[in-house]
Amino acid sequence: MSPARVVVRTAVPSDAAAVAALVQRAYRGEASRVGWTTEADLLDGQRIDVVGVAAKIGGAAGQVLVGVDPADHLVACCEIESRGTVAYFGMFAVEPALQGSGLGRVMLESAEQRAVELWAVTSIEMTVIAQRTELIDWYVRRGYVQTGETRPFPYGDDAFGLPRRDDLVFVVLAKPLVGQT
Repeated sequence: MSPARVVVRTAVPSDAAAVAALVQRAYRGEASRVGWTTEADLLDGQRIDVVGVAAKIGGAAGQVLVGVDPADHLVACCEIESRGTVAYFGMFAVEPALQGSGLGRVMLESAEQRAVELWAVTSIEMTVIAQRTELIDWYVRRGYVQTGETRPFPYGDDAFGLPRRDDLVFVVLAKPLVGQT
């Protein structure tokens, strides 16, 4: 499927279950191994539940964006959140069988553009598990840089999953958005 045929729109409450299922398929368990963004070797358990997604969809500080194909199947998602002059990008998932098709790039660029339009932010940041070097490299190729900042992995908080190792940490990546429209 061509990424050009995907429509990016703001999620609505009825999308919550499909978004939660997509995020799970993209990152956890055997289904995630079809794509290259799997965290199955690092974490078990649930990545996010329907209640968590619904809270993000209904939240005042951000938006959940979804990519839908011509048959209206949800094939990608992400969230953006306003944090003053900076936007936060997260909950990014692409249907595992479609990873590598360019759809992720389309979603990322849509999120960056939407953040500028909504909040006039000057930069965007995200956190990525340090061990996910291939994913970090993908973001770097799209203009993100590692800031040198790290944030601890929330061990003991099952909402983030069940760690399979004891050395997980998040690295912070950022990208200036000045001049984007």
